[in-house]
Amino acid sequence: MPRRKTIDYRLILKVSKLYYEQGLTQQEISQRLVLSRPKVSRLLKQAEDVGVVKINIIPQPGYYTDLEQALEEKYGLLEAVVVGVSEPSSQLAVSREVGAAAADYFVRSMVEPSVVGIAWGTTLRAMVDAIQVMDCPKSHVVQINGGLGKPESEAHATYILRRLVSQINSKLSILSAPGIVDNTKVKEVFISDSHVQEVLRLYKEIDVAYVGVGAPTQDSVVMMDGSIISESDLNKLIKLGAVGDICLRYFDQDGKPLVSDVDERVMGITLDELKRIERVVGVTGGPNKDLAIRAALQGKLINVLITDHQSAKKILEV
Repeated sequence: MPRRKTIDYRLILKVSKLYYEQGLTQQEISQRLVLSRPKVSRLLKQAEDVGVVKINIIPQPGYYTDLEQALEEKYGLLEAVVVGVSEPSSQLAVSREVGAAAADYFVRSMVEPSVVGIAWGTTLRAMVDAIQVMDCPKSHVVQINGGLGKPESEAHATYILRRLVSQINSKLSILSAPGIVDNTKVKEVFISDSHVQEVLRLYKEIDVAYVGVGAPTQDSVVMMDGSIISESDLNKLIKLGAVGDICLRYFDQDGKPLVSDVDERVMGITLDELKRIERVVGVTGGPNKDLAIRAALQGKLINVLITDHQSAKKILEV
């Protein structure tokens, strides 16, 4: 009959006090007590197992790590960042505060060199406005969908790209085309341009993409001046089952791309191309965005989510 292993409480207590109370490293304890480094590690683990040491993580107000963990587990995300926002009912406030959190994520996760795909949107603009100065001369920022329509809107898309590049000191490739064109013949003309082709080829090299997630509503960015998506187009998309879009690529409640004449006229990355990128960061939130975000997660269109706490709660309710 095998002998039961005895527990050396004296040694467990000694090692635990040195480590947790006196702040010695495992290597220092190893040298002091003439124990192997793995032995010290095993004793510390045993201290937890037998209840000599109990580690409690104390939640802090304003942080939502439980929501983050729930989102990561439910949707298989690489990471979720949930932000406590001051005015959940205000899209402007949510965009500003979620954008600031996305800027922090960008800075800490940026690897030099990288090819970074960037879309447009209010929250992404807030993100680039909050990004700290970095030096990434070997990296490359690539525009992954065309501009927004009218010149003043086009400037919004161009601003995001140029602002980001100025902050991180990287190379830039701009997709010199509208986000959506009048018909497929016009699209063919744009695609035949060698500069446009060069940008489209870069999509296969993107390491990380930052995108917004939109909802098909009258007050969305794409409906603001009627030059991007018409009301008639929007109604057709909704009848087809559209609940959201990424880069003007609309999808249904399961995150599946919708086949439509609108999709055929869009200039930029497709959802299938997006899914082949290793890390796709959805920077989004605000009132009435939960259905769109949930669908994007269901369809595996994004694998990192940065959002507000109210949206996170709604997404997890189903």
